[in-house]
Amino acid sequence: MAIKSGVLMLDLEGLKLTADERVLLRNPHIGGIILFSRNVAEPEQLLALNASIRDIRPDILLAVDQEGGRVQRLKEGFTRLPPMLLLGQHWQKHPEEALTLAHDTGWLMASEVLAAGFDFSFAPVLDLHTGRSEVIGNRAFAAETDTLAALANAFMQGMHEAGMATTGKHFPGHGSVEADSHLALPIDDRPLDQIRAQDLQPFVRCMSELDAVMPAHVIYSQADEHCAGFSRFWLQDILRREMGFDGVIFSDDLVMEAASAAGDMSQRVEQALLAGCDMLLVCNNRGAALEALAAVEKAAQMQSSLIDPASSARLAGMRRRNTPFWGVLQQSPRWQQVHKQLESFLAKHTL
Repeated sequence: MAIKSGVLMLDLEGLKLTADERVLLRNPHIGGIILFSRNVAEPEQLLALNASIRDIRPDILLAVDQEGGRVQRLKEGFTRLPPMLLLGQHWQKHPEEALTLAHDTGWLMASEVLAAGFDFSFAPVLDLHTGRSEVIGNRAFAAETDTLAALANAFMQGMHEAGMATTGKHFPGHGSVEADSHLALPIDDRPLDQIRAQDLQPFVRCMSELDAVMPAHVIYSQADEHCAGFSRFWLQDILRREMGFDGVIFSDDLVMEAASAAGDMSQRVEQALLAGCDMLLVCNNRGAALEALAAVEKAAQMQSSLIDPASSARLAGMRRRNTPFWGVLQQSPRWQQVHKQLESFLAKHTL
């Protein structure tokens, strides 16, 4: 079986497409683009950028990290979103209010991202707030599985209401390691039974709302020698077969330092695809992106069976299901109500 097209998700340099990027976008092995803060000035510019991408590749997936808190790439002209831990803290005294706010926050985030021309945001974070991981920190909803699952499910239901697919990260849980996988290789040496009973549970409890999953660049040494994103044990044995997940598996960024455990870029691409990832992210390093593209093209030429034939259909499920107009959205009573609620909530609550 030949490798399917569109398995790479790359980034862009700036506020407009460069000539090189226009050429790159025409390569059928590039199936997605992720934008970062450097690509965004304000909504009008962003709409123009996303439209220019779709003019070249109408079929491409456009993504962004719009979690809330410190991971919010779209700022100027967009609603400020709370860190998810703030919702978890609100749950302690006002659980029903927190659930409603989580749902409405998911709806508003997704509505704004869709109106800006994207297909989806990589959200939400399903890692436990253990206090150990600074890179996760207040991105997590809560330390308790019950609270986390309730709020995350409400948030994802809001995303679905808006017409956006969901992505839970970082499977099977990044919250119990100290090292930042962007800068180092985290190793979680706890017994597998403990990981199953703790970090894995939010994914189990949120399975019905998950359209996609992003694995962690973490080695769980008592379970497997490979990082989860390069591990058939985690992605096939546990996620696919044991948990019955049939959605999309996105790799985390293959340029991150922890990913180097799999070898050079060509080896990272091969190992991630063999493990079962449907789409691979290669960001913030154009040289590495071109190496990844060359590896995919070589595999295609060799008719290499590196990817699940169902990947294309699964990835199609990540496309936007609604495209609200930016100005119309902001004039809608629902948006105005939720926008004001979030402004009030952030004014009254801090971490």
